Amino acid sequence: MTVASGRVLGVVPARLASKRLPGKPLHPIAGRPLIAWVWERVATLDALDACVVATDSEAIAETCRILDAPVVLTSPAHVSGTDRVAEVAGGEEFANYEIVVNVQGDEPFVTNEQVGAAVQQVRQGCDVGTVATPVRSLEAWTDPAVVKVARRSDGAALYFSRAPIPWKRDGEPDERELASDAFLRHVGVYAFTRRALARWASLPAGELEEIEKLEQLRPLAAGFRIGLGIVSHAENGIDTIEDARRAEARLRARSQRIISTGR
Repeated sequence: MTVASGRVLGVVPARLASKRLPGKPLHPIAGRPLIAWVWERVATLDALDACVVATDSEAIAETCRILDAPVVLTSPAHVSGTDRVAEVAGGEEFANYEIVVNVQGDEPFVTNEQVGAAVQQVRQGCDVGTVATPVRSLEAWTDPAVVKVARRSDGAALYFSRAPIPWKRDGEPDERELASDAFLRHVGVYAFTRRALARWASLPAGELEEIEKLEQLRPLAAGFRIGLGIVSHAENGIDTIEDARRAEARLRARSQRIISTGR
């Protein structure tokens, strides 16, 4: 089976050792742990043929079992979600999946459009596929917590940065420019060929990665072709208690809408 027609495995890496929101996967949001919301979302994505949670925490694993979510306990030595995803994808039971997607464990609003766009980049020949969306505001463009990405002429990723890129020498970009494909923020969904995922996990951390604290600069500096699928919109992930509060308000509103409309 070729990559172009291969089956797709989604892996949700989840760990307790978050610095900004300790115990993040089990953090309660609207009465349920975050991992429950993420799993509920990921399990509905048509772009995936199967999905599984990867964790080094027995507490997270037990929560997944209660949710009837497939879960794999991985090594506690992993320093990144990519390493955790690579361990799972290397298991014999997942050997028949040609494409692997890392759907981060703090993304309860991930969409089928986003995952599908990342997968499509791999099907078209990229080593890795990921997603970007217009940055839209000056606040986001200058915020180092918002990762920006500039593209090559063929549409693949040229560089990722916490800095406001591309830098406009003759003044700040206007509202129209910030809503265009020229000023993009990165959305942290990754699709890989099996070979690219294994190679990424085997690479040592690079200088640019250490400076920017952006793991995706490691494969980029090593020559990987990282395709960018452009989507119209993407919600932020949950990194802080403020993010969790905003997510809770939205999830409660969505649940209430479903109850009132039946859909």
